[in-house]
Parts: sequence; structure tokens; C-alpha cells
Amino acid sequence: MSGKVAARKEALREKLVDLAEAQIAKGGLRSVKARDLAKDAGCALGAIYNAFEDLQALYMAVNGRTFRRLGIMAAQSVEDVQAGPNERLIIMSEAYLGFAAENTNLWRAMFDLEMSTDDEVPDWYLVALAGLFENISGPLSEIYPDMDAESLDLMTRSLFSSVHGIVLLGLEKRISGVPPEKIKIMISMLLRQIS
Repeated sequence: MSGKVAARKEALREKLVDLAEAQIAKGGLRSVKARDLAKDAGCALGAIYNAFEDLQALYMAVNGRTFRRLGIMAAQSVEDVQAGPNERLIIMSEAYLGFAAENTNLWRAMFDLEMSTDDEVPDWYLVALAGLFENISGPLSEIYPDMDAESLDLMTRSLFSSVHGIVLLGLEKRISGVPPEKIKIMISMLLRQIS
């Protein structure tokens, strides 16, 4: 592939990701339609599938961006904070809640995409997810300095899943959750118990 062709393909990929991201933000993952993307991008329908293997790959590109944004946001939320590890976890969790509330459709798309651990997942996607998890594992390694890497990873994922569940159930106003105004309190209660 010549340099110009590769550059055009990359430019189209970026444009499609931008358009899909905007559509997901507006209407959720299921609102993205290939024909609408092609029209908005000014390309043929088939060009989408030259740029991406399928729509799943395009959704993953959007979700990768969102995971990176969340990782950056989590790191920035505690950047200038002089606090213990539990407090930093609480601050990051509140930032996570804020992101989910303000970007609900993009946030939901990360978990609505049908993927399992049996699926082949690109390395760049796993790196974006790992970047988010590193923000959690840092304070946890301070709380549990003798914990081995495998256990720390499991604890990180457990904590992420717990906070995510609290946020999800609360924002969706599920009967098993808490009212939205109490989500921060519930997260804080959970994270203060880690020792």
C-alpha cells in the first residue's frame, strides 16, 4: 500500500471513529448505522469495510478512546492530591461517576459491546483497558504492599466491578441500587473499608 493510500485510509478511519463516537454519544451504540456513517463521511458504504473489518472493530476503536479518556481522567483527578490511597480511590471513583453521568452513552457502549474473554481482542484495546486499571492498582498496591501481582490484578478488577456496579445501578435507578444522590456515599462507604 502506497504512502498516500495508507494516509487516506488512516484519515478515513479517524473520520469514521469521530462520527461513530459522536453518534454513540448522542444515541447509544445501537444508533450507529453503516449507511449513515458512509453518508456523513462522504464515502461509499464499502469503504467503511476497507477501513475496518466490521462495525464491531469500529465500535472497539470508539471504546478504546473512551477507556483512554477514563484512564487519563482518573489519573488527573488525583494528580495534585495529597491523600492516602483510600481517599485517592474515592476521588477517582467520583470522577468515574461524573464521567458516566456526563457521557452515559459512550460509557455504556464500553460494556454494551458484546465481547468476551474468548474473543480475540487487539493488543491496543487491552493496553487502553490496562491504563484504566493501573490507576486503581497503584493505590491498592500501597494498601496491600505484599500482595502478589495476580492477586493485585484480581483485587483491581473486583474493585472496578464493584464501583461500576454501584454507578450502573444508581444511574439507571434500579430498585437494587441506591438513589443517584447517594451513589457517592455508597462508593465512599465501600472504599473506606479496604485496609
